[in-house]
Amino acid sequence: MPEIALEPLPFQEAADYFGDRVPMTPEQFAALAADARTTAFMVSGVARMDLCVGIHDAILKAIEEGETLAEFQDRVDDIFAAQGFIASEEGLGAWRLETIFRTNIQTAYNVGRYRQLVDLKDRFPYWEYDAVNDSNTRPEHAALDGKVFPADSPFWDTWYPPNGFNCRCGVLPIHKYAAEEENLTIETEDPTGKLIEPIDAAGNRLPARLLIPDPGFSRNPAKDPWQPDLSKYPEPLRGRFEKEMNT
Repeated sequence: MPEIALEPLPFQEAADYFGDRVPMTPEQFAALAADARTTAFMVSGVARMDLCVGIHDAILKAIEEGETLAEFQDRVDDIFAAQGFIASEEGLGAWRLETIFRTNIQTAYNVGRYRQLVDLKDRFPYWEYDAVNDSNTRPEHAALDGKVFPADSPFWDTWYPPNGFNCRCGVLPIHKYAAEEENLTIETEDPTGKLIEPIDAAGNRLPARLLIPDPGFSRNPAKDPWQPDLSKYPEPLRGRFEKEMNT
């Protein structure tokens, strides 16, 4: 019997999204409008562009080749060492690198997943919010677990995951026939901003709070990517930009 070698397949949609994000300094990132930030990549506290680009490329390589967190951390250590720095002494210790790795990987994978789901929404017109539901799950995310919204609901403009640093939530597609057969409740109103009393993993009721994502995570990075308003630019610049974009 021939030996079969199984190798992981790259998630091309995720790699395409992250590869298009532009590395920049925290100062440059802060100057961007909120809707433009989904097209940028920044590491807080890293002002040198060569180091920022190196971290960006290390994450992209992890997406393309399925590298582990440990391999990513080693790669970043090497990038900093080559420039005469020690990553941990520059505020990039193991915990921080894990947050950077997991948040960016999760964002890229969820953007890729979103693009796949949009292509299938004629057959899967409903999406279910799926939280992990363990002791590390945010109460707001746990409160949304299992809720089903139409694929084109404005809810997903705000709540398509990740919805915070290290958020592990996901989205499950639901076939139109399954929704009918299981008589699922389809949410027709966006609950964002409403007051809730969440329950923690131990079953304890927590103080009331607004149902909103963490700061900086209230926009779906996969939807309506930012584009410049070309009408505000003179014709020579507009023409050159359009030519570059079409090549």
